[in-house]
Amino acid sequence: MMNLDSNHYPYASRRSVVYAKRGMVATAQPLAAQAGLQVLQAGGNAIDAAIAAAAALSVVEPTANGIGGDAFALIWHGGKLHGLNASGAAPQRISLAALKAAGHTSMPKYGALPVTVPGTPGAWVSMAERFGKLPLAQSMAGAIALAQDGFPVSPMVAVAWDAAHRNFLNELKAGHFQPWFDTFAAAGRAPRAGEVWRSPGHAQTLQSIASDNAASFYRGALAEKIAACVQGAGGYLDVADLAAYQPQWVDPISVNYRGYDVWEIPPNGHGLVALMALNILKGFDFSERDTVLTHHRQIEAIKLAFADGHAHIAEASAMRVSVCDLLSDAYADERRRLIGPRATLPIAGEPPRGGTVYLSTADSEGNMVSLIQSNYMGFGSGLVVPGTGIALHNRGNNFTLDADHPNCLAPGKRPYHTIIPGFLTKDGAAIGPFGVMGGFMQPQGHVQMVMNTVDFALNPQAALDAPRWEWLQGNKVNLEHTAPEHLFRSLAALGHEVAWSGNQHAFGRGQIIWRDAQGVLCGGTEPRSDGSIAAW
Repeated sequence: MMNLDSNHYPYASRRSVVYAKRGMVATAQPLAAQAGLQVLQAGGNAIDAAIAAAAALSVVEPTANGIGGDAFALIWHGGKLHGLNASGAAPQRISLAALKAAGHTSMPKYGALPVTVPGTPGAWVSMAERFGKLPLAQSMAGAIALAQDGFPVSPMVAVAWDAAHRNFLNELKAGHFQPWFDTFAAAGRAPRAGEVWRSPGHAQTLQSIASDNAASFYRGALAEKIAACVQGAGGYLDVADLAAYQPQWVDPISVNYRGYDVWEIPPNGHGLVALMALNILKGFDFSERDTVLTHHRQIEAIKLAFADGHAHIAEASAMRVSVCDLLSDAYADERRRLIGPRATLPIAGEPPRGGTVYLSTADSEGNMVSLIQSNYMGFGSGLVVPGTGIALHNRGNNFTLDADHPNCLAPGKRPYHTIIPGFLTKDGAAIGPFGVMGGFMQPQGHVQMVMNTVDFALNPQAALDAPRWEWLQGNKVNLEHTAPEHLFRSLAALGHEVAWSGNQHAFGRGQIIWRDAQGVLCGGTEPRSDGSIAAW
């Protein structure tokens, strides 16, 4: 059952659970949380605060997201949950035949070919226009100031920045990658923790988005610069692709897990994987968290869910199996029967036919936002539009070049997408937003956060502090180095190929805000990052 008691706290942490009444912003970077809180205190609502924090994160955590990426959001407003899919499509001029003729057998990781239309600016505009109380320029003012005046780089961001720089020195040799180094490593290295970093080009781009509601980004001078950058690097994105872009408001999907409705964005995102795993797991009883049986069943369920996800998830119009069929109780029963006493290799079933930032916000009016935005793999494609601070993402890397697969590359098609916001409700009332960023760790993090909350009665901070596991492939599983040693030995005895990992970034970074029946907000933030909660 839900537990907001700060004394129920079995895992060591340098943070305490946070309570507030009038508003709360939880992010992985303190300056972004403060930007959101300032907007709340200026009369904005949770939607305005989410935009403020998201725009600020594009500046203060460029290692994980930016203006040139995608975004998804779940927004509780007016007693209803609304979904926003602001992911972008592949260029209209790209083709499977062209990539195969060029010798590609899989989608490239870096460069122009995996660049799809960036959706993040469109997300901010759509949220402000539909649900915001303040002008976009007011919500984004804090982010613009951070980019123009500079900010001291936080410790975990500095670590990620240095790792990205060292990787790019090895990976990005062509001349069209030089703007990345000019923008993000002008001193010949990544900025260090506490060092002030400025990005005037980023500030100008944010100012343009704020003043014309991203018109220049999608249909003006910025669009022309983006298209020229991609085409100059051998890509296909052009001004027509940008001009045609519109984020989509969608109906969220859910499963009921022990009386709580767990909500995700429908495909092309893979929140469906988390829901399939929870649907399998609800058929078991879990009395204790740190037992081998609990972990074994969680891991086996996520393996089965990912097998189905990789086989079936694509742009919704390209899927050959319906979401309803994949989430049916009958199919969950069928998949659950495959979980035995030992680790097994996952296979996809056939149901009956019928580098990322995450933030949460809440206000005193009852509005709550679960938002995630990303450039993918840290800084994305390695392409930066000169003079703009726009690091372009590489989401097209998730396409397959298998012509028979529903997620095969095609013009104007959106790829399988890893970023997913989560939301929890009960009996039609909002409990609140939650999320765990980190590529293919995200559905696994969602399952663990929901179970920590519902099955094991952990408060938000304790739910985030608890040691995590990550299934990789086959029977390979990483356990966080803080997990009990008996789990390592016992899982290995069941056939899991277990390894310890001290890489905190590998296990995702999350935020949680719950609201109780009295309207009190209770938040937790990620101990594996520079996470912060700004409360009012």
